[in-house]
Amino acid sequence: MLLCRISAVSRTLAGWGRRSPRGSGLLLQRAVSLSCSRGHGGGGAQPVDPQAVYRDSVLLPRTEFPMKLVGRALVEREVQIQQECDFAELYSWQRERKAKKKFSLHDGPPYANGAPHVGHALNKILKDIRNRFEVLRGRQVHYVPGWDCHGLPIELKALGGLCASGLTPLQIRQRAREFAEGAIAQQKAAFQRWGVMADWEQCYYTFDGPYEAAQLKVFQEMYSKGLVYQDYKPVFWSPSSRTALAEAELEYNPEHVSRAVYATFALTTPPPGLPAEEGLDDVSLLVWTTQPWTLPANQAVCYMPNAEYSVVKRADTSQLLLVAAERAAGLAALLGTELRSVSTFTGSQLEGGMCTHPMNPGVQVPLLPANHVTMAKGTGLVHTAPAHGMEDYSVASQFKLPVDCMVDDDGRFTELAGPQLQGLSVLTEGTEKVISMLRENGALVLEQQCVHSYPYDWRTKQPVLIRPSKQWFINTLSLRDKAKEVLQKVQVLPESARGSLLAMLDRRTYWCISRQRSWGVPIPVFYHKDSGEPLINKDTVTHIAELFKEKGSDCWWELPIETLLPPNVLKKAGAGAASDFVRGEDVLDIWFDSGSSWAAVLEGEGQEDPEEPERRLRWLPSSRRSPLGAELDSRADVCVEGKDQLGGWFQSSLLTSVAVRNKAPYKCLVVHGFAVSETGEKMSKSLGNVIDPDEVINGGKLRNTLRFLLGNLQGFDPRTQSVDAKRMHYVDQYMLHLLRQFSMKVTDAYSEFDASRVIRLLQAFVTRDLSSFYFSIIKDRLYCDPEDSPGRRSCQTALEEILDGVTRSVAPILPHLAEEVYQLAPGHERGDTLFRSGWIKSSSVWQRPGLEEAVEGACAIRDSFLASIASKNAAQYDLTVAIQPGLLFELMESLQEEPTSTSSQLVELMMAARVNLVTELPRDLDPQALVRHGSFLINLEGGFIREESPFSIAVAPSAGARCPRCRRYTSESADCLCSRCQAVVSQAPPLRP
Repeated sequence: MLLCRISAVSRTLAGWGRRSPRGSGLLLQRAVSLSCSRGHGGGGAQPVDPQAVYRDSVLLPRTEFPMKLVGRALVEREVQIQQECDFAELYSWQRERKAKKKFSLHDGPPYANGAPHVGHALNKILKDIRNRFEVLRGRQVHYVPGWDCHGLPIELKALGGLCASGLTPLQIRQRAREFAEGAIAQQKAAFQRWGVMADWEQCYYTFDGPYEAAQLKVFQEMYSKGLVYQDYKPVFWSPSSRTALAEAELEYNPEHVSRAVYATFALTTPPPGLPAEEGLDDVSLLVWTTQPWTLPANQAVCYMPNAEYSVVKRADTSQLLLVAAERAAGLAALLGTELRSVSTFTGSQLEGGMCTHPMNPGVQVPLLPANHVTMAKGTGLVHTAPAHGMEDYSVASQFKLPVDCMVDDDGRFTELAGPQLQGLSVLTEGTEKVISMLRENGALVLEQQCVHSYPYDWRTKQPVLIRPSKQWFINTLSLRDKAKEVLQKVQVLPESARGSLLAMLDRRTYWCISRQRSWGVPIPVFYHKDSGEPLINKDTVTHIAELFKEKGSDCWWELPIETLLPPNVLKKAGAGAASDFVRGEDVLDIWFDSGSSWAAVLEGEGQEDPEEPERRLRWLPSSRRSPLGAELDSRADVCVEGKDQLGGWFQSSLLTSVAVRNKAPYKCLVVHGFAVSETGEKMSKSLGNVIDPDEVINGGKLRNTLRFLLGNLQGFDPRTQSVDAKRMHYVDQYMLHLLRQFSMKVTDAYSEFDASRVIRLLQAFVTRDLSSFYFSIIKDRLYCDPEDSPGRRSCQTALEEILDGVTRSVAPILPHLAEEVYQLAPGHERGDTLFRSGWIKSSSVWQRPGLEEAVEGACAIRDSFLASIASKNAAQYDLTVAIQPGLLFELMESLQEEPTSTSSQLVELMMAARVNLVTELPRDLDPQALVRHGSFLINLEGGFIREESPFSIAVAPSAGARCPRCRRYTSESADCLCSRCQAVVSQAPPLRP
């Protein structure tokens, strides 16, 4: 919803002010005391405009608050506000004050690989909105900004097209570090410019030594629990990046086009359970695959044990094919021929059968049962290549099939695939050659284009493969049940996101955490030179973590092996000399980097070793560590990230925390959407469609309404001139009643992380309750009553409370605007700042029984009155209101005690020239009077008192003349002041010569 504080949020609010009353911005000095304009005559004097004579006696709004700020002026003003209001010191100030409650928002680190964009603004400002709200509520906020600094994208950008083969790991790392530091500096400057509250000198970075040490401690504890293991099995592999990828590093292209084939496997050994019937000697199994390049690695054909299968005969070629019975009709339509059923049996009867490999006639492959076979597409028989499929690998593990990989790191066939395929890219010319070989062998039945969802490398935007590789894994299957259990105790906003997170946990049975790159945290494992056996245990990892804390992870390459594996560590491990080992070359997945941030930032007191967190967080000042002990349970109150993190940081943080601490790292998750381009695509650096927030920084703001409020409070000091709530005009009390309701709803919306609801509430309050109703009613009282009159001071008392409430309600979203207003608002010492003065201060006294019914009953009558005169000026009419004796009449009497008045509170609400309040309409009504009838439902004491009260109105043109000063139709003649204005002008001091 919010692109950035000064763009989309502001644009939402921009139009409101245009509907607000516009003050002149000047308070002119009062005119000479004159009662009627005819007194100005004199010999030879020039005619004087009567309104001009009295204009200077009208108390028009006056304020220094500009109506509009755009472009460079807006930028300069906001920078000035940041300096004058100590934005940079606010975080430290609130950390040092005493607070009964604390609030922790853990920052999911943005990636340090480019310039700031609107997506950054959306995320950082959403977090800042909540943090500022908590500061205003008096809580002590803990928020440490961080950056994710490792990984392939940074490495590739740092190299800038250079060939990495000519550089050492340390040279690559140096270039990557410099690039990441530059990106961090650029992003940090933007976050500060946007007014994000933090101590920007104390951030966390995943390439800092102490952070890396905390990460290795998580790794060590998970390894000690048997959750980390090394294995050779299929993983997502990116030929374009030449590294393994985790599920979170994939994005699926729904428009990927594959060359799908239907191919035959000739049945050579009939299954023992299959009836021996005549004509079944030449049966072929028909399989379907969207990845023909995997056929050379086939090791089996799988079937569904409980499904029905049929041998069918093609009408056009008489070929016998074995397929799932329920797929026969669809296949007949696809092949364009009739498929006549010859024999039908259950899948379990296929056990023990063997068939010929379609590309290697000398190779026999078995028929095997499998649970992953479905009938949604294909033939009900699944070609199984254990090296290139997760389910295929599971079948291979169960039945001890070989897992032979015929594809290299670049995605090309190796010599194991044979001379015809060796060196060909499997996704392009390799696929073409495989199809050609199937055709030559008579095994190709049909080729077709298949548009389907396919995994791509999220950085290079190129398709990935599944291929086996020796990697390090986390057994997430053993963590899944506990992760789902603790997640049930976590609040998720919106709740619909919980299902997505749970579904992703269900799909993830293991997590590949090793990467074949240089820029990252090294996996702290050593390999024996001769046997290749890994050396890794608590002692070796703990020692490496201490080195990383002191020297950073570059020491993995800088230090000799004897320092990495000192004698005391080798002795505990029962290993030989250090010279017998080589250090590993893989680094940890960056999702493990960022997924360990809770350990580096949130961990505090209350652990088994109370000194360890202090050592781990020693790069942070003590004030940053203390709140995150037992009181906050070492969990963040909330984490806020985009929905792409459901399979990323949210999940990796959850899994690592559950593995080590048996609990979630957060109490609440807030999942927001993406900033999108004009075409509706997610803004992404890799797509090149991001927008610099500075380009959209010139949106308007909620200025005109605030300007009206400030202008009419000029010279008013609420500390000495406020009117007690019980003595205020009813409509002013009513506005305080609405303000209290508004403030409670806004507080709830902020508490529920619903900034869009805050905007809607604010918009409704400003446009409906203020601009369209209250402001239009009170202008006469504000501008034309005596400056110190009780009625005007009553109105100013309400306006000051409204200004304060509206300003504070918008402050978390638009802090610059809020502080700009607060600098000019009355009631506090010069130099005070809004964010150090608390949240909205509404009083329960503002909710008075009967008040709401009195004003809203009058408004019901007002609506009927205004509807009767269409779009005409209500001030030109006299209004007679007839109400039978009862509750409604008594309520209206509280607004007008006398039967007829031109100055009562009821007159002000009606905006009429005069109001007559009677129990029945007079019989001698003006024949031209407009008569209407209506009713109002009074609801008091929570519904205990309910009364439907009818009323009638009669509207007639006013008999009075237009007053040249206040412009109300309450004067005796057109050139004479009304009685109210006569009294005001007569008491005004004379102008100085």
